[in-house]
Amino acid sequence: MISITEWQKIGVGTTGFGVFFILFGILLYFDSVLLAFGNLLFLTGLLFIIGLRKTFSFFFQRHKLKGTSFFLGGVVIVLLRWPLLGMVLETYGFLSLFKGFFPVIFGFLGNASNIPFLSALFQRLQGTRSMV
Repeated sequence: MISITEWQKIGVGTTGFGVFFILFGILLYFDSVLLAFGNLLFLTGLLFIIGLRKTFSFFFQRHKLKGTSFFLGGVVIVLLRWPLLGMVLETYGFLSLFKGFFPVIFGFLGNASNIPFLSALFQRLQGTRSMV
């Protein structure tokens, strides 16, 4: 069994609140204060979950610098109260940073769900062509 430290539990809660505030800020027509608060909570939670050194090494790898610059630039733009432009930049940076995780996520969801249509859809998104 995986042991989770208290700091990681706090990080999961903080990241969850960050995602909640980001989604709530989007629902309220890109409220810049909620989006900025959500961004700060999300990044703080990420620091608590994986640590300062691993977070720094994840964001500043050579092949991820473009995604990092768009993501962190979007955070700064949101903090400067340009929420729509900032969220567009953040979305592009987020997709660029985490594009390697999407096949793994779709593969897990395809194997975890027993619903035939969703399983086939997630397997196609994963990149495999077998329907087994």
